[in-house]
Amino acid sequence: MEGRLDQPSARAPVVGFVVPRYGADVAGGAEAVVRELAEGLAARGHAIEVLTSCARDHTTWRNEYPAGVSVVEGVTVRRFPAVVSRTRTTRVLFNRAIAAGSPLRLDEQDRWLNDDARVPRLFEYLVDHGRRYRALVLAPYLYWTTVAAAQAWTERSVLMPCLHDEPEAGLEVFRPLFTTVRGIWFLSEPEARLAARLHPDLADHRVIGSGVRPPTAYDAARFRKRYGIEGRFVLYAGRREAGKGWDELLAGFGAACERAALPFSLVTMGAVPVHTSGALAERVVDLGFVPPEDRDDACAAADAVLQPSRYESFSRTIMEAWLAGTFVIANGASAVNRWHCERAGAGLLYDDDLELEQCLRFVADAPDAAAALGAAGRVYALETANWSAVLDRTEAALDTWFPPALPSSTSDEES
Repeated sequence: MEGRLDQPSARAPVVGFVVPRYGADVAGGAEAVVRELAEGLAARGHAIEVLTSCARDHTTWRNEYPAGVSVVEGVTVRRFPAVVSRTRTTRVLFNRAIAAGSPLRLDEQDRWLNDDARVPRLFEYLVDHGRRYRALVLAPYLYWTTVAAAQAWTERSVLMPCLHDEPEAGLEVFRPLFTTVRGIWFLSEPEARLAARLHPDLADHRVIGSGVRPPTAYDAARFRKRYGIEGRFVLYAGRREAGKGWDELLAGFGAACERAALPFSLVTMGAVPVHTSGALAERVVDLGFVPPEDRDDACAAADAVLQPSRYESFSRTIMEAWLAGTFVIANGASAVNRWHCERAGAGLLYDDDLELEQCLRFVADAPDAAAALGAAGRVYALETANWSAVLDRTEAALDTWFPPALPSSTSDEES
């Protein structure tokens, strides 16, 4: 529930989270991790503030939330307008160069970073009032808000990069984030190893992990009835974007169905429309945006959950599938996907379309074996994605880097 505040109070040392977008209806794994971590710390008695933009969507950056201060689930949220004052033409050109591995000068990287959404009033607020905060947690690494906040208060900054093995990760413009901040929180061991490879002089860091709240119950039959889903299906519930492997998944699933008599439809959900044609259109069921409880029930109803992304720092999708006791088929190009599947023994990895077909054939031909493996995944997920343990590690890191005995300054609090 959200309520307005006229005079936000911050008499206790405040932990601030600086993120480009925030809200229960904001799509994205990193955004969900930040929101649940902030709410978890607030529930433990910490004074938590989120400093963010008024935008909901990361493509248009249209300001949809009202600017100002509110309270959401015990967390104080300060919103400032997002600004996209340029054509972004330069960014498109630089994106192509980055993807191709072409070197960019540091000034070109700065232009690329600034030729997107910026939140200048958030930066101004931090410059004026940063001493209010015991620590500033910045996430994810790829955005202007993170770089700007770290420049304003390096010694108070904790980076939560949500790092992927992507071309942007090695850009020089991001190097200070990983080498000069007070500390870094990683969501998984593979993410930490990637950061150390890219930045040998990595700042002090901890693997705090990430949690996923398990539903109290699943109702696969209710999901099928509500959406009219009949027969066997596999599920994709991530962002339908090329960067998350969606286009490759569609093509690979379609090719597998052409070569083999697979019994599956592909059920998918999300905010972005799906465009298919021909025989594939008859196999793909797009439910659009659905509430979290329907997503959870869909995981329980599916024969398998698909994770086609090669860019993962933790993979919430895999944890949600295993919490429902459902088998996972994941892109082996992601070190995080591979790490989870090899440790849990509850999923199969593929590196190309033929291996994807083999994984689908296994689930089609041996549903009982796949279900048994998926059930074992639930044990792994309950241990690995445990919010209580994550919050314990988070508090321990804060106490190490920012000892609670240190006095906090409240002289510059904003009324």
